[in-house]
Amino acid sequence: MSIFTRRTLVKGGTAAAAAAALTGPALLEWAKAWAQNAPWKPEKGAKLSMLRWKYFVQSEDDAFVKLIEAFTKATGVKVDIARESYEDVQPKASVAANTGTGPDLFWGLYSLPHLFPQKCVDVTDVADYLGKKYGGWVPSAITYGKSGNKWIAIPICYSGNMINYRVEASKKAGFSKPPETSDAFLEYARAMKKNNTPGGFALGHASGDGNGWVHWCLWSQGGNTVDKSDKVIINSPETAKALEYAKALYTEMIPGVASWNDASNNKAFLAGEINWTDNGISIYVAAKKDASKKQIAEDMDHAYWPVGPVGKPTELHLMYPAMAMTYTKYPQACKALLAFMLEADNFNPWIESAQGYLTHCLNAYDKNPIWTADPKNTVFGQAAKRTLTAGGLGSVGEKAATAIADFVVLDMFANYCTGREDVKGSIAIAERQLKRIYR
Repeated sequence: MSIFTRRTLVKGGTAAAAAAALTGPALLEWAKAWAQNAPWKPEKGAKLSMLRWKYFVQSEDDAFVKLIEAFTKATGVKVDIARESYEDVQPKASVAANTGTGPDLFWGLYSLPHLFPQKCVDVTDVADYLGKKYGGWVPSAITYGKSGNKWIAIPICYSGNMINYRVEASKKAGFSKPPETSDAFLEYARAMKKNNTPGGFALGHASGDGNGWVHWCLWSQGGNTVDKSDKVIINSPETAKALEYAKALYTEMIPGVASWNDASNNKAFLAGEINWTDNGISIYVAAKKDASKKQIAEDMDHAYWPVGPVGKPTELHLMYPAMAMTYTKYPQACKALLAFMLEADNFNPWIESAQGYLTHCLNAYDKNPIWTADPKNTVFGQAAKRTLTAGGLGSVGEKAATAIADFVVLDMFANYCTGREDVKGSIAIAERQLKRIYR
């Protein structure tokens, strides 16, 4: 098989340059050559529909549209794209799997393909092709992509969720950046509040930011929802320690975080109300675009999550897998599109257009200039390698997805931090919920 790649990556690392690269005749010429030599030949008269999560960075979606247009011109396969919030992709995919009708492809969140693994096209050949060509898959992506010995989805990317912080406020509190251990981070939060520059993590039903920090907290202290056999083990001394740590941290946060959703901390940070939080790179991207927020963009940075007593990273980042449904009339066209999306000539400029919001799952893309052109982007480039998977020690299937979607861990932390329940009561409620889910 012939392999076609452009000789150089997009220069400069800017979203504008990346998006422009996708429109050039060189890309179309490459795409046509790729289509002729690719192992997947779309069925005669093939046309596809895809439901994807709604973008958070406009330039990412613009680049994605150009990529799809190049695929259509090269193969003749028209692709209709629909967009929904990532919370809404899952129920629509489940209905489609049960009824045998709907979009040919779904691009969703976390464990989506594991909700109906038998309804997903076997894409092992695509995963093997991409892995061999681009330096292999990160381990967490393999866990999300495979069911047993076969790949049921292609892990497209992650959305990193890291610590966002104000630089000068941190320095005034005695820290050059948020500390690297959980105990020191608590001291950081205390010092920041003492200086009237507090921060906050969402304790409301925030699918990304809320789930992100409470799972980090639980895992960092050695707690887990289930063991490797999916047996519920939430009722443990380690979980109690995690709750105590979270409550101590909660007392140093700005009031009102118990009602925050995923948009709340963005608004508070950009309004200057908080000085540390957890989020994707979207706060920074928004601040750079808004002239009135230029000072915030210049004065903020990002850091990895602190490491707790377990002694290793315990982060939870958003995985976005894409799958083709077995009811599709055009499985070869689906496979061709999934492979085409992650070829270097497409993926490099596309991920640059995302401005750091999306992180690759194939090791070769460590070299993309988006991670070095701006040092404030760099930590997000490691999200796929640092993250744990949705089930923690357990599987990433329907049960893990349900526990996250039902906010079991998040509500356990909120119940204790806000005083609605004591430690035992908070854990007992979560344990009952988890035993129903994992029965």
